[in-house]
Amino acid sequence: MTRKKYKQAKPLLFDRLFPPRTMMVGGHTVQKPRSRAWLISIVLLIVVAASVMITEFDIGILIKRGHQLWVILAKIFNPKWEYFSKVVNPLLDTIKMSVMGSVIGSLLALPFSIIASANIVKNGILVAIMRVLLNIVRTLPTLVIASISALMFGLGTFAGTVAISIFTFGIVSKMMYESIETVDMGAFEAMEALGSTKFRAFWSAVFPQILPTYLSHCLYSFEINIRAASILGYVGAGGLGILINDRVGFRDYEGLGMVLLTLFVVVLIIDNTSQYLRRKLS
Repeated sequence: MTRKKYKQAKPLLFDRLFPPRTMMVGGHTVQKPRSRAWLISIVLLIVVAASVMITEFDIGILIKRGHQLWVILAKIFNPKWEYFSKVVNPLLDTIKMSVMGSVIGSLLALPFSIIASANIVKNGILVAIMRVLLNIVRTLPTLVIASISALMFGLGTFAGTVAISIFTFGIVSKMMYESIETVDMGAFEAMEALGSTKFRAFWSAVFPQILPTYLSHCLYSFEINIRAASILGYVGAGGLGILINDRVGFRDYEGLGMVLLTLFVVVLIIDNTSQYLRRKLS
């Protein structure tokens, strides 16, 4: 029988520069690696110092002007209640954009996530191309998508709905193809072996397994979209963002407080409802 020769792993550069200490424990020689805490601390201090220099962070300005934050917060927490009537319609626009964008994006994400799943599609090149496209879509920030949509389709809620749809499509697609690749493929392969088409095998054997997860991802994206839709008005895509931008521009922090309070209540209700539904699905 031949003996296998195992190559000893080369020590790291740190261990070569700072060799481990030799100690006697219970009559045996033991090598104790040296602590790396001091090296990590030095690197961290260098990174922090470089960040302070690059960002021109000035603690003096923060101390001198920091009290203004409390002045603004005091006004925000004293909302102008009569301003509520002007918040209702933009709030409804924000909710409508979130609902429509979430539904459209989630529906479009399902077929593309199937194509991006390596255990369903055996063509590695097609899977790789699809994943690259999904990564590109997911890289674009929502505000950038909304800006482009506003230029293409005009100002208003339609541009916001398109932006949220694209954002939801990227998020749900990523989470779904990762979920599809974790399912039990035994029933799928058995149906294919019996002559079933790939679509019928997926629909009967895989889709019931991923349906609760898919709905959970859709609800989670809807939670995110409510918050995202509230600032799309900054680029002309409608919703509460227009009011927020106006109130900040006019230094009307009491009116801004009314807008934020209304948004907080709506987000709180939606989050709790979504969490309840996701617990039921799981």
